[in-house]
Amino acid sequence: MVVRVAAPAAPQATNGAAANSIEQKYDHIRASSGAADAMRGNALAGGKNAASSAAQSATLGTMMARKYVGAGRRNDSCIATTTTDGVPPVWNAVKHITAPRGTFDILPPESAQWQALERIIDEVCTRFGYQEIRTPIFESTEVFVKPIGEGTDIVDKEMYTFIDRGERSITLRPELTAPVVRAVLEHNLLQSLPLKLYYRGPIFRYERPQKGRYRQAHQWGVECFGVAGPEADAEIIALGLEVMRAIGITEYRLEINSLGCEQCRKKFRDALVEFLRSSAQRLSETSQERLTRNPLRILDSKDPRDVDVLTQAPTMDGYLCEACQEHFAVLRTLLESMGIRALHNPHIVRGLDYYTRTVFEISSTGLGAQNSVCGGGRYDGLVRSMGGPQTPGVGLAMGMDRMLMLAHSAGMTQTHNGRPRVDVVFVALDEPSAYTLVPVMNAVRARHISADMDYTRRNIDKQLRAAGESGARYAVIVGEDERRSSEATIQNLATRERSRIALDNVESELANRLKT
Repeated sequence: MVVRVAAPAAPQATNGAAANSIEQKYDHIRASSGAADAMRGNALAGGKNAASSAAQSATLGTMMARKYVGAGRRNDSCIATTTTDGVPPVWNAVKHITAPRGTFDILPPESAQWQALERIIDEVCTRFGYQEIRTPIFESTEVFVKPIGEGTDIVDKEMYTFIDRGERSITLRPELTAPVVRAVLEHNLLQSLPLKLYYRGPIFRYERPQKGRYRQAHQWGVECFGVAGPEADAEIIALGLEVMRAIGITEYRLEINSLGCEQCRKKFRDALVEFLRSSAQRLSETSQERLTRNPLRILDSKDPRDVDVLTQAPTMDGYLCEACQEHFAVLRTLLESMGIRALHNPHIVRGLDYYTRTVFEISSTGLGAQNSVCGGGRYDGLVRSMGGPQTPGVGLAMGMDRMLMLAHSAGMTQTHNGRPRVDVVFVALDEPSAYTLVPVMNAVRARHISADMDYTRRNIDKQLRAAGESGARYAVIVGEDERRSSEATIQNLATRERSRIALDNVESELANRLKT
């Protein structure tokens, strides 16, 4: 049963004088609201239910009274200087503070688009048989250094690393595959293979902010452990493309390559070093340093000097062993049979040391020069390098920030004129009607029907116009006339048809109408 609340009576004068003190206003509102609604509860319910109605009404009267009660100390200008806890108000504390460079706030209505993307990721990953895993935002630094690789930009330049109060080296995660492997090993999840996991969350890299790339970015990704064959590689790629299609991204470019196994890569590394040493003076300063530390990272360089040298460099495909050639050929055949067009790019190496055999990137021209949306590949030695058993693995990661930039142009939205879409809007024509509608609206929401009310109580035309703009299907209107008869007017916002119905039946009537 819906408990309706009457409007609080105005505070009465005491001993011929106005009740000006805070305490007097508080007491009058509590008393008047509780008494008024106790009477209304008796009239509506009677008996035992009336006592419950009165109790609830008195409690709500207490809550409403608090808007008249000041909290904390105030200065001569009537501006609060502290709260009851002795803490300065928020507006004093953050007035001139902005978000750190390279970070941003996700505000409505944009937050609804993030929620929509997250729902799509959940649905697609679940459909492909993957389960969600969540790891801490920070980890021991060693979780990243060895797997990602010394000499990589991530480890050398981009990680947020600090010493905590326990003298431990801690790093805000720059990626999520290594933390997932750490969690898999810590909790013995490799007992039953294959193990298929997905994740999403923020990552942190200290780099120059640019379009779609931030110092706190957001990633989602999938990892499949225990399958060495190319069918797992094909599934991972297909899953990523399915998420992109689900949010309306149809213009993309998929490029794949094979880095071979450890034996293949050693032969290629020796040949590459020999070639680059003959042209070392033409390389960028960074690549000259990498030549002795991690020469494969030079293939990742975008410096024009390095790109010019690399045009004549040997490529990995000329050093693949028979098994790696077979793996790559079968992958390409599987993708083709799935209707997925993949281009072979022998220069793709990815920026992480743990990749073996398959690597791939998905890009889109909609992002300009920094056009990479997704990257991934196989990492058959990663689990072993982190102290676990030899376990093959393959996965991908996508930047959610960049995906939303592309999805925006594709029209993915869950809002209407900057407001969340609701099914029902409640329209109160005066203050007492608002108090009457609040518990009714709460009962409607309890039926999993989205509902809202404009508490500013603008005139009915403006409220109904805003209701239509919000995408609502129905408006529930209550004014003085409806209150007297304990009824509400329900208006179909598409046809403008109106009908009167008892207040106690509003929630069931709306539930029935919204089924059609």
